[in-house]
Amino acid sequence: MLARLQATLDRSDLVGKMLLIPSRSLELSPLTAVNLVVGYSGSLKSQAALDLTLWIAHQTKIATSQQVTVQMVYVSEELVTVSPAPSSRSSRGRTSVLAMPQPSIRQEVLEKSRQFEQADRILWQARCLAEEWRGALKTHLRFGQVGEQLIEVACQEEASLLILGCESAHVPLVRQLANQGKALPFSVIGIPPMDEF
Repeated sequence: MLARLQATLDRSDLVGKMLLIPSRSLELSPLTAVNLVVGYSGSLKSQAALDLTLWIAHQTKIATSQQVTVQMVYVSEELVTVSPAPSSRSSRGRTSVLAMPQPSIRQEVLEKSRQFEQADRILWQARCLAEEWRGALKTHLRFGQVGEQLIEVACQEEASLLILGCESAHVPLVRQLANQGKALPFSVIGIPPMDEF
């Protein structure tokens, strides 16, 4: 897939610049369905990653008879949690210190609702960008640590590639994925550096 992209763009160095983490094997079995997982956050770079993913999917679908599925993953950091406010005052000598006011349960519900609305808006935006492709498309909404959730979805869906809106292997997210302690069964690629086009 990457060699085809490189040849199409007439760039001999593209794969080396896009490959952030190599997998145990860069070759796909001829009978394997192609699952392209893209980390999507709504940023311009993640939109570029989605565009690249759809292009790779389209080219793969044209060149092979394999089923190609694009899967978008939006990960929201942990939901806001509210700890109950302390019920007593602390005192030291003659000075009384009141506990910091805590958000009410209503504020917590509103914050969670905003997070769900934001996630829904971002996934809707990604689906709109992908409509022209007319291929198999799945979206995933996950909560938690971004790197862990991306790996979990990519492994569950038997990803062929994980595509991120990163230009370098030195980005914290890519370092976090690389430091999982085991070789990933899929390659992680990013977008080509924008200053090179």
